[in-house]
Amino acid sequence: MTTARRLLVPLALAAVLMALALDFWNRTEPIGIDFHTYEAAARVGLHDGWAHIYDQALVAAEQRNLVPGQATQPFLSPPTVAWFAAALSPLPYWPAYYVWATFSFIAFALVLLWASRERGLLRWVTAAAVLAPWWVVHAVHLGQVVPLVAAAVVLAWRLVRERREVGAGLTLAVVFLKPNTAFLVPVALLVAGRYRALAAAAGAGIVIAGIALVTMGSGGISAYVGQLTSPLPPGADSLTLEGALGASGGVAFGLRVLIIAASLAAGFRLRQSPGLVIAVGTLGSLLVAPYLHGSDLCLLGAAAWMVWQERPALAWRLPLAAGWLVASPFISSSGIALNLNRWPLVEVALLAVLVFEAWRPGREPGEALTAGAELRTRAPA
Repeated sequence: MTTARRLLVPLALAAVLMALALDFWNRTEPIGIDFHTYEAAARVGLHDGWAHIYDQALVAAEQRNLVPGQATQPFLSPPTVAWFAAALSPLPYWPAYYVWATFSFIAFALVLLWASRERGLLRWVTAAAVLAPWWVVHAVHLGQVVPLVAAAVVLAWRLVRERREVGAGLTLAVVFLKPNTAFLVPVALLVAGRYRALAAAAGAGIVIAGIALVTMGSGGISAYVGQLTSPLPPGADSLTLEGALGASGGVAFGLRVLIIAASLAAGFRLRQSPGLVIAVGTLGSLLVAPYLHGSDLCLLGAAAWMVWQERPALAWRLPLAAGWLVASPFISSSGIALNLNRWPLVEVALLAVLVFEAWRPGREPGEALTAGAELRTRAPA
């Protein structure tokens, strides 16, 4: 390692740790408001039966019982989230929230460290960098489930690299906690020839659906479908095509079809680079989702990190570093921060670059990584 590199890495670590500290210091959202909803639905399920977790009057009443002064909101998540939250129901509410928030943050951090191809201190720098954008700590403060989904996507990448495709597919079952953020990832792995990963993910999905049917019955399933087809809460479209581009109706539908087709075609062409396959699946999922919030950008951070890991050239890493700076609290808490509805344009830009990489002149379909990167494909012990 050169002298300049030895100096640069500790400075980078100091910068990302400072960004993390600022994120925690600059908290503005109500603490635990999303976990508040998850836990209320879980307790309704335990007390009144799982068929009633979408009875919003019961959920609202339970939210008021848990934290009388906190606002209530409807439970719109899949039943898997309520089942998961039920594991903490024996605890008083606030200890349960802190266990949930701590677990989700540490799980994401440990997966990033374990999956990284970097060595030494640089591994810690890149992992901390993924945690430093405003949306990760925002998600943790809310008690959101999405950091666990991001962790599952990253973990699946490592398992695919090790040819443990069944394990990767089972890991992607975590996506069923919030399917709109990464539902294309298993399909992207399918077109990349990772058939066992999709089969394992689909098998897990069938088991989850069977448990839902048994515990909730047809009435509970119908109530869930009714929630999904009802008008969405205000503010849910800022990170969608409608919010970013003003697209609607047939135009929005056509764009979604185009994005899915481009993502999957790029996944096929990039099939020797599993991180890029998972990245295009993640970006495509985010761009076509009809319902997202700021915390869901954790998946954007995970996708960008996998691109960073698989493409070490400066031509890739400098723009990614610039994107990190814009997402960091150094910029996001200033007057020049990007509005929420501008982040889909960042996702479009990154997806477009990956699509171009898939079809760049002289590149053969399925072409392996460059020699320098190929040496780094072995997962660390």
